[in-house]
This record gives sequence, C-alpha cells and structure tokens, in this order.
Amino acid sequence: MTDSPFSSASGRLSLKEPTGWFAAGDAFRKALALLSDGAFRLFAYLCLEADRRSGRFRTTHKELASALGKSKRVIGIYVAELQAKGVCHVQSGKNQFAGTIFEISDSFWPYHRSANVFESPEQKAYVESVRDCFLALGCGSGKFGAAETSAASDLHRRGIPLAVIEDAMLMGACRKYISWLEGRAPEPIRSLAYFGQLIAEIQEKPFPPGYSGYLRKKVRQLTEAWTESVKSGKAAQGGGDPCMPSQEIVQ
Repeated sequence: MTDSPFSSASGRLSLKEPTGWFAAGDAFRKALALLSDGAFRLFAYLCLEADRRSGRFRTTHKELASALGKSKRVIGIYVAELQAKGVCHVQSGKNQFAGTIFEISDSFWPYHRSANVFESPEQKAYVESVRDCFLALGCGSGKFGAAETSAASDLHRRGIPLAVIEDAMLMGACRKYISWLEGRAPEPIRSLAYFGQLIAEIQEKPFPPGYSGYLRKKVRQLTEAWTESVKSGKAAQGGGDPCMPSQEIVQ
C-alpha cells in the first residue's frame, strides 16, 4: 500500500516539508484585497523571509529587485504602497551594506512578536556587524535572512570574537573566488555554515599579525579578477593563485 498524505489514524493532512512555513491566514487575505498585484507579491516575499519572532527582514532594494525580477524603481513604488497602506514599516539603512529594515505591521503579522528579539544591544550590534561583513564579501548569496540572524546570534552566545568571524569570512571568500577563477564550485556562499570549520580552525590557531590585512587586500584583488573574468567571458583553466603566500592556509 502506498503512503497517503493523510494520517490513517486521524485523517489529518501531513506536510511534505515540515519547516519553512508561513501562517497565511486572514491577514494575508486582507493584504491580497488591499494591495496591487506587485505590492502583494513583495509583501508575500517579505513575510516568507522575515524573522518569525519580530516580523522584520533586513535587505536592500537591489536584492528585492533581483529576487522579484523587477527594477529598483518598481520596487520603490511597491515599497511606497506598502507604507502608504499601513502594511509595512520601513527603516532605511545607514549605508548600502546595512540595507533597509522592513517590519510587517501588527494587523498583517500573524505571529505574536517577541518582546526582545536580541538579548542585548551588544548582541544586536554583533549580529549587524556579522551581516555587514557577510554582504560585503561579494561572493555570497546577497541574502541574510532569519536563519542567518539566528546563526549569528548563536555565535554571539558562544562568545566567538567578531575578529575571528571576519577572518573566517575573508579566508572563505578567498577560497571561493579562487575556486571560481579555476572553474570550480559555481555556487555562491549561501550561509554562515560555510565558515563553521574555518572559525574552529582560526580559534585553534589564530592568524599571525598582519595576515587579516593581507586577506582583505587579497579579497579585493580576487573580486576585481573575477569581475574582469565575467566581463570578458573567459573562464580560468586552473593553476591556482600564485600571489597567495601560504597554500596550506588558503586552500
């Protein structure tokens, strides 16, 4: 007998995917009737990406434009509609990397909000620093949603210094760019989990003085090399990066 999507005991529906769901109830129907098609699509995307505890999602208009297949100008129109109709509160970021905070209004958010999403101002600043560093790498997915916010908060609770995380990200970015230039590993870095082993290695054996500065410079050089490679349509055929002083550390 084949498996049924219904529970034989209770007749209840069972989910194919147990996680990642959003409670789309009456508030969702209300937004559907209130918003234009494009603005509702943006609203739905924000709801799916927002932290369930806070109803907030930090992103940029560029990232939203890419995710929804629209121009930044059109995204701006949709955002203005969400604000004008009281569906979403918008707080612009301090710079291009900080992004914009979107917070779904209470009447359109189906979850009870946590009083304090972050345990302290220090944790909030820590998570924002991790986010800014991740998005500035240039070889990531361009997203830092609820899952990554939670992962960064966990790093804070574990007492991992920001300097260690930054070093791990720089090292990881170097490896990713080199793999791209050699024609390997086409996927971008999608989560903080990518840096987990590097964080452990750097904690056990910290970099020598000055190496962090070297990595920052190397990431810039590799970013430029990759950008030129993309523009020219050429793919590297291997051979590694002769400029890296320590093959053991980098690769």
